Amino acid sequence: EVEDAPLAPATAPAEEVKKRRYRTILTEDELRDVVLKIEAVPLVGLACLGSAEDPLRARLVGMALAFGDEAVYLPLAHQYAAAPAQVPMDTALALLKPWLERADCRKVAEDAKLDSHLLANHGVQLAGCVHDTIIESYVLEVHERHELAALAQRHCGWTTLTWDEVTGKGVSRIAFSAVDVSRATDYAGQQADCILALHDILQPRIAADEKLAFVYERIELPLVPVLLAMERHGVLIDRQKLEAQSQELGKVERQKLPVKKKTPSGQPSTDEDSLAELALDHPLPRLILEHRALSKLKSTYTDKLPKSINPATGRVHTTYSQTTAVTGRLASNEPNLQNIPIRTPAGRRIRSCFIAPPGAKIMSADYSQIELRIMAHLSGDENLRRAFRDGEDVHRATAGEVFGVALTDVDSDQRRIAKVINFGLIYGMSSFGVAQNLGIDRGTAQTYIERYFARYPGAKRYMDETRRRARELGYVETVFGRRLWLPELRSGAPVRRQAAERAAINAPMQGTAADLIKLAMIAVHGWLEESGSRAKLIMQVHDELVLEVPDAEVDTVRERVRELMQAVHELDVPLVVDVGVADNWDQAH
Repeated sequence: EVEDAPLAPATAPAEEVKKRRYRTILTEDELRDVVLKIEAVPLVGLACLGSAEDPLRARLVGMALAFGDEAVYLPLAHQYAAAPAQVPMDTALALLKPWLERADCRKVAEDAKLDSHLLANHGVQLAGCVHDTIIESYVLEVHERHELAALAQRHCGWTTLTWDEVTGKGVSRIAFSAVDVSRATDYAGQQADCILALHDILQPRIAADEKLAFVYERIELPLVPVLLAMERHGVLIDRQKLEAQSQELGKVERQKLPVKKKTPSGQPSTDEDSLAELALDHPLPRLILEHRALSKLKSTYTDKLPKSINPATGRVHTTYSQTTAVTGRLASNEPNLQNIPIRTPAGRRIRSCFIAPPGAKIMSADYSQIELRIMAHLSGDENLRRAFRDGEDVHRATAGEVFGVALTDVDSDQRRIAKVINFGLIYGMSSFGVAQNLGIDRGTAQTYIERYFARYPGAKRYMDETRRRARELGYVETVFGRRLWLPELRSGAPVRRQAAERAAINAPMQGTAADLIKLAMIAVHGWLEESGSRAKLIMQVHDELVLEVPDAEVDTVRERVRELMQAVHELDVPLVVDVGVADNWDQAH
């Protein structure tokens, strides 16, 4: 029963983990001594402290290292009245660079990608980061918080100094470079100490589970340098075209309209229901509803993207988070490049502003109907598998099955209904959801679903079995063994429990799709590096990879990328990749 489902893996520490002693390194001789020590130990906890949130503009303020029974803090750019003399940045980096750049000098970080950005800004190419605590936590306990303070409390029994405690809050916040060195040593030393202590707890638990070890060692860790390269390369956008679109979206006409409903203050209401009612008789309310969507595009993209251009590179540099989405998907932030609409003309115009430099093209490589293919694989349903193996239009094939007509006799409305059912069911949608989506009554929707399950019995078996196993285990898995814990499966609130059951159906499909695209990114990036190609991966948008490819390499890269993506893992149905090439992203997709 639901109540018996485990909440999550046990995380409470048996006893409080002993802390290391912390000290400050202020002289060159002390630093030389530390370098000798870190070269001799098997693993070092590394924490880099920076000056800004933007990874490409941040500068090093200091660096903490944990090894043996101590953690040391090397301040490099603390500036305040009475600040002690520090080892000059150039001297310190000259001494540390060989160790930092050696792959056989093993390090564990909290966010190896961010540390790599910080060091790259100073001309150091960080190597040997063989572990990352934030990714370890993400793989082991995806539903939990992954920041260091939460991990320290959960696994070490430590209450740690927070960033706010050290730098202040709001208008009174000071730069880390203005923090007293002794206080900074407490904070940074604790960071490095915590990283090493957490790794010693989390990594053995991953290693003990073959599936989790695969996700950690073969998917998540190898992805870090791929994302680092993508973020540093950035994306070229047409600033003038975007700014012109912003001005165009900013023009709003006003027109006198009747009042359908008033707000509490007596003003005419412009909520969605009122506007929808007005739209039946007046053209403008429909335009206002559209305008609200357009104004969001304006504020989020056409206004913001030109301001996001890095003046040093002339490009936009997003940050990809590996540890945000519980399904394993990547998230894009500052700016978010994954939510630009593809089905609206305005969204496509924004996509057309993502361009290639002279002498190159934009290439889009997109997995076709990936989640439906994964559904066919996971469910084992022979009718679904046959449709994909025979290269049929799966929505047309589903319509033929549900409505009992030949493929050639399926009309566009039947195909539309079948498409809603196909996608609705893999998202755990009920007859109510299907009815709402199609604008039909619930009884008719239920009839369609029953016909679907009668023709695709494997899909019904898979969904029932997945719900049962999720309740029993408390989690679901992707094809590769990534775990999504669903604590809400034992919720006393029906709405929450039903949402968790829907997630249990969809998460294995969305999560497997995320795993596949990550493996594809690793394969494509690896081939580009090994082959000496000048093509670059520049974006990932869920099931799509976007590349910048020199004109002379287009044919070679197109074929090789398709091959690599389609062969990244063998499912019971073929993976199909559509590749488009053009001067901008919109035309390429």
